[in-house]
Amino acid sequence: MKHELPKLAYEYNALEPFFDAKTMEIHHTKHHNTYVTKLNEALEKFPELQNKTIEELLTDLNSVPEEIRTAVRNHGGGHYNHSLFWQMLAPAGKGGEPIPEILALKENFNKEATALFGSGWVWLVKDVSGLKVIKTPLQDNPIMQNLTPVLGLDIWEHAYYLKYQNRRPEYIEAFWNVVNWNFIKLRF
Repeated sequence: MKHELPKLAYEYNALEPFFDAKTMEIHHTKHHNTYVTKLNEALEKFPELQNKTIEELLTDLNSVPEEIRTAVRNHGGGHYNHSLFWQMLAPAGKGGEPIPEILALKENFNKEATALFGSGWVWLVKDVSGLKVIKTPLQDNPIMQNLTPVLGLDIWEHAYYLKYQNRRPEYIEAFWNVVNWNFIKLRF
């Protein structure tokens, strides 16, 4: 089973003016597509791994042969993160009603996203103790830590640089206008 680039549930321009069409197109067709391509290339030599879901690969990285483990972690993580991220977005006003318990953590989420050094992701995750905000470097994700991602934001510059340049806090604030609360409720 080859991993595939998912289709988006909206057009590239549907998140404007918050996320611009050109960034969305490049982010999806170039960046995410490269993660999928490189993941499939890494798995070519190991047919027994090709039938595993991306979640199975990432939650049990130690069972992945060492020669491709980094590729699966990076490219598989990028594929998983982005596949989830696209579903967490919806055109402004079309994503349903915000969830008060999540909005209560918005300030901390924004603070952690702004403070993240370099590239990575900020997540609102659920575990046995409840909801918390975490950061992951590069393309790591909460499922690698046995956590359930509820909401996530891509903090790699490719996600925002065309529109926001070095103004990461503006991108983070814009994100809240295009959250797909209907999808987040399912994860919550």
